[in-house]
Amino acid sequence: MLIVKVKDGEKIDRALKRLKRKFRDTQVLQTLRDKKEFTKPSVERRQQIKKAQYIQSIKEKEDF
Repeated sequence: MLIVKVKDGEKIDRALKRLKRKFRDTQVLQTLRDKKEFTKPSVERRQQIKKAQYIQSIKEKEDF
């Protein structure tokens, strides 16, 4: 459970922004989406390899 304490004199918008940032950084929503349906280990591995290839291609483009 995420807790964000609102400080005295702090606007609600700032506190809401901190909550959203904390929510995004902890990847709560991503884990919920992942657990909603079962994915085979081979599919997960394939996705990891595809993601690694994509990141590597971006890094190679930056070197040029």
